[in-house]
Amino acid sequence: MSSVIEQENTLTTEQMKFRKKMLNPMNFWLFALTSVPAGWIAGMRLRSLDKSKAVTSVPFKFLNKNPFKSIYFAVQSMAAELSTAALVLLHIQGQKPSIAFIIVDLKATFTKKATGRTYFTCEGGEKVQQALEQCMATGEPSVVHLKTIGKIEDGTVVSEFTFSWSMKQRSK
Repeated sequence: MSSVIEQENTLTTEQMKFRKKMLNPMNFWLFALTSVPAGWIAGMRLRSLDKSKAVTSVPFKFLNKNPFKSIYFAVQSMAAELSTAALVLLHIQGQKPSIAFIIVDLKATFTKKATGRTYFTCEGGEKVQQALEQCMATGEPSVVHLKTIGKIEDGTVVSEFTFSWSMKQRSK
């Protein structure tokens, strides 16, 4: 409990509002439905979000499966991307001028079949903060490489992704 309070004390007001909104199941459901409808259909969820880490999940179900009886790689990619994007979104909340960001590279490795609910954990919050500070200090785009690891419920690693996000401060 105290770590949650400590974490909230390090977030800005805008970041706390964003975090609360994204972790609310109904708000996230609406966000997914309107912004990432394929993720909504797949059942993608944001499980936790703080300044250092984000965890997402996607279930193994009929609509997500491939002919090999595992979660289709594109479905895994959506949930993996969300675990990195949520961290970037959290860190850029309230920045003036605002920050634009986009994926510029993606690398993926699939090691086992994803045959159950798969959780993606990205612990790159500090890297995002450093890249954001560099971007704001120089006015130049900054790229951050965020690794996220996908595990099924028994802890077996099924995939690893590295998303490269480019961040650029918008004109004043």
